[in-house]
Amino acid sequence: MELNFLDELKWRNMLQNHTPGVEKALTTKPRRGYIGFDPTAPSLTIGNYIQIMILKLWQLSGHQPVILMGGATGSIGDPSGKDAERTLKTREELDANLARQTEQVRGFLDFEDPKTGALLVNNMEFYEDMNVLEFLRNVGKTLTVNYMMGKESVKNRLETGISFTEFSYQLLQAYDFQCLHQKYDCHFQMGGSDQWGNITSGIEFIRRNLPDGEAHAITTPLLTKSDGSKFGKSTEGNIWLDPEMTSPYQFYQFWLNTSDADLPVVTRYLTLKSKEDILSLEKTYSNDPRLLKGMLAEELTRRIHGDEAFEQVKSVSELLFNKKAGTDLLNSLSKESLNMVGTEIPGYTVNNIEGPIVRILVGEEGIFKSNGDLRRAIKNNALSINKEKVKNHELQLKSEDWLHGKYLMVENGKKNKFLLQFAED
Repeated sequence: MELNFLDELKWRNMLQNHTPGVEKALTTKPRRGYIGFDPTAPSLTIGNYIQIMILKLWQLSGHQPVILMGGATGSIGDPSGKDAERTLKTREELDANLARQTEQVRGFLDFEDPKTGALLVNNMEFYEDMNVLEFLRNVGKTLTVNYMMGKESVKNRLETGISFTEFSYQLLQAYDFQCLHQKYDCHFQMGGSDQWGNITSGIEFIRRNLPDGEAHAITTPLLTKSDGSKFGKSTEGNIWLDPEMTSPYQFYQFWLNTSDADLPVVTRYLTLKSKEDILSLEKTYSNDPRLLKGMLAEELTRRIHGDEAFEQVKSVSELLFNKKAGTDLLNSLSKESLNMVGTEIPGYTVNNIEGPIVRILVGEEGIFKSNGDLRRAIKNNALSINKEKVKNHELQLKSEDWLHGKYLMVENGKKNKFLLQFAED
């Protein structure tokens, strides 16, 4: 069933502002609308994914999303929401980041549909053949300094200072919209509420330079936690969409640990379930938000990292938190799942996987600091290796005892879990 874009944003509380005439303009389908992403980091974050959700809803409403990758603007730095100058990235860094982010985006939107298939554009194509004099004449002449000074992204930086480089960002983003309008028949720009000034500057560009051009802006509120802090960060920092930077397990746990107060807001921003389904689920599980968190965590983990990664996460969670998890589950885990386990519990590498457990488990870097500590753990029935209780401190380990020839899970009591790994050549 095709969605109504504005109605979707409204029930999700994702509509902050829009220019007049948007409702009528959206009755023609498909229309092209874009959001820009600057490759200033090696991966997209949850904050970026909120913008991708807007494009996803746009596509499900019968329109065509345009992803504008900031090969040019990324080298400048958007001052919006920043209280100091960005550190400029090298060309090599930006190219590497752009390649990785482009690959990520391709997994989140449909690029194949003949009518609504997403377009991917690099704004470097608008500037690579333009010299500084052309820029000043054709781009810089469009807006007055007075107009640009009135934008929040600039006003907020006047006390701390803003370079001409970042001051000019507004011109580049505005010119982007003009170029997309001319070259790709793109009439809508969307983004977070902090982009309203930059987006409306683009509309002004189109109004002045393309008198017959039609352009619209739609923004969403910035997603913040109930305590006012920025959403999408954990105590360790950003929640990245790259599994090498934030593991699927950590990603899954982030959603499980969402505060009860934030859950309704976060769900509306990020679920693809219908309004009716969400309202029904919230009513059914109003006294048990853990189940709602679990459903959101599963939906997002599957969508971002895939079904296989979710199944691994589910198995790892079972192993780490279910006291009844035994050898069958442990032995069923893949190398990838055990690697995931290794990122969540302590451990160390060993150079020799055969020999007495005293040599492998006792030492300065070992689980036990002395033979006496090891003996006491065995006497108290506290020590397990691969979910099997150890009865003898003279136990000899063999290569076949190591899972996939590499991993050994050791538990000392109910809470102390370790994953040892063989340091293969």
